[in-house]
Amino acid sequence: MRLLMIEDNESVTQMMELFFLKEQIDVTFVHDGKVGYERFLKETFDLLIIDLMLPSMDGMTICRKVREVSDIPIIILTAKESESDQVLGLDLGADDYVTKPFSPLALIARIKAVSRRLAPASNDDKILSGTTHSLQTEYFQIDKTTREVLYKNVPLEALTPKEFDLFYFLIEHPRQVFSREQLLERVWGYQFYGDERTVDVHIKRLRKKIATEEHLFLHTIWGVGYKFDETD
Repeated sequence: MRLLMIEDNESVTQMMELFFLKEQIDVTFVHDGKVGYERFLKETFDLLIIDLMLPSMDGMTICRKVREVSDIPIIILTAKESESDQVLGLDLGADDYVTKPFSPLALIARIKAVSRRLAPASNDDKILSGTTHSLQTEYFQIDKTTREVLYKNVPLEALTPKEFDLFYFLIEHPRQVFSREQLLERVWGYQFYGDERTVDVHIKRLRKKIATEEHLFLHTIWGVGYKFDETD
């Protein structure tokens, strides 16, 4: 897994370099927003870690521009008190956020969770598990290998990695209600230490992409959580 971390605070990158080295993670550090975005365009990375406050080009702009051309997973770094920035970052297509000051181990855990989701299943794994990693409902076809979603055989707008993971999980468990905490643990793949609104933002984005005049598909069960249901 190759990472690009765009962070102007050199003390933060120096601290993280030690942890990345210990975990044998290949990472490129850039301290300027515009330079970081240009590196992203020229080179191949598997994950972006972007601070929101950057010189030359801020993290929000980078996130928006990246999402125009790629569905690469994005983790944003934001100040703890900047809740509006966290929500806006998720709204622009970030998959997760880590608040400053943060624990290096918490960031490593998020990176590992993404790494597990990106790892393709081998043919032997598919045979042993007895699944082709595809699901079909009355309205949707969703393929976990190609990460494509069809609605009535028509491709949907591209989903971000986290949107896809969330949608796939909910379709796997039709009409079953999951709390925000359960979704964070089952879909994000680790205990979430931040704000649960990340689930709300991803559900909101998904609804914009999949809901029709006839069907909402993703339902809010007030005081409990969310479910996928085609029968409404």
